[in-house]
Amino acid sequence: MINQPQRPILLLISAPSGGGKTTVCQRMLASTPGLKRVVTCTTRVPRPGERNGVDYWFLDAREFEERIAAGDFLEHAVVYGHLYGTPRSEVQRLLQGGSDVLIALDVQGANSVRTIARKDPLLSSALVTVFLTPPSIEELAARLQRRGQDAPDVVARRLEAARREIEHWQEFDYLLLSSTIEEDLRRMQAIYLAEKMRVCPSAGAGHRSM
Repeated sequence: MINQPQRPILLLISAPSGGGKTTVCQRMLASTPGLKRVVTCTTRVPRPGERNGVDYWFLDAREFEERIAAGDFLEHAVVYGHLYGTPRSEVQRLLQGGSDVLIALDVQGANSVRTIARKDPLLSSALVTVFLTPPSIEELAARLQRRGQDAPDVVARRLEAARREIEHWQEFDYLLLSSTIEEDLRRMQAIYLAEKMRVCPSAGAGHRSM
């Protein structure tokens, strides 16, 4: 009888704006027992109904900066004047407890996590990265326009940023060309299940396209 314990997975999904990562992450969390979301940190004020430790960890700027200095963030960024970050200690706690963890980050954040993971055996063995993107810039532009949330100049800036981000696809373990929501979810689940059955971690195993 083979008794091979399954390693915990840190599934990192990255995509350009409008690439579909938020929807895929929500569906993955809703449909995958054992897969958990990391509660991230922010310096912004809680919105009505938000709870500390559930929606975010709400920190003041001084405490956030102290945690940056202590190296307690896998990544952090300024968004609309507020600091946001993924706490390293929270990710490690979940992984050490045997849970699988899902995080969604931009390309810069993914690179930060990848750099830190190289020096952390737990993170290195757990990390699986996926780049999710529409098959073309034209399709991404159509999605952003259908979404109707941004003015034309904002859409243009997002597309320019997307072109730069897409250039980094080879840095990820998997490239997932977005199709329908249902198909994106099916293929993301296939990646997750394949990695759960992997005998050796995927680091250095090469790139895969789905």
